[in-house]
Amino acid sequence: MGLSAVRTGRVCDEIVTQFEQLIESGEWPLGSKIPPEPELVAALGVGRNSVREAVRALEHAGLLEPRRGDGTYVRATNGLRAAILRRARRSAALDVLAVRTSLERDAAAVAALRRTDADLAAIQAAADARRASCDGGDRAAFVSADLAFHFAVIAATGNPVLIDLYAGLTEALQRTVAEIAELDHDRAAIPGHDELAAAIAASDPAAARAAADSYLAAARRLVEGSR
Repeated sequence: MGLSAVRTGRVCDEIVTQFEQLIESGEWPLGSKIPPEPELVAALGVGRNSVREAVRALEHAGLLEPRRGDGTYVRATNGLRAAILRRARRSAALDVLAVRTSLERDAAAVAALRRTDADLAAIQAAADARRASCDGGDRAAFVSADLAFHFAVIAATGNPVLIDLYAGLTEALQRTVAEIAELDHDRAAIPGHDELAAAIAASDPAAARAAADSYLAAARRLVEGSR
């Protein structure tokens, strides 16, 4: 899609609209660094102040994130995800687990009904990686593997709204999983993950929901026991 010269009277609004379109379309992907200011000025045919004003507006909205001495990065792909990010980063572990319970129980059942062969392969690979990470001492690797498994299950629902909502919880999920991993020295002891993968493979929504209940309840007990 790219940028085009701005010709309207409301210069900043037009720039903001173009930037939002680039972010939502994926041309500026989540986590990517946007072009430097001189390049944006040249492409849009506007002054530096207009570009700066538009960038600041999207920073305040939570879509862009400035990094001192490095540039500006895409932090969220839409306003909803940005709002979830702002709230989730201040949420306690039990609050995050309550939201996960609401989302993941039904998502597990839906994934069991809608999963494709590609989804199943991704879930199984993520489950294998998670299991392998349980035996290592690298907690960051475990957190990454655990999140990859749950994201694979959510993706298997094929519901873009749910996928976007869940992605907005990424920071809170990372923090919560890390906290649980710190409390649980035997990471393999939390049941339900392999069972969930098996239930989805068997297209069994009831078993998938029960497996999600199992690991979420175990996580809640760990967090409550630490209070």
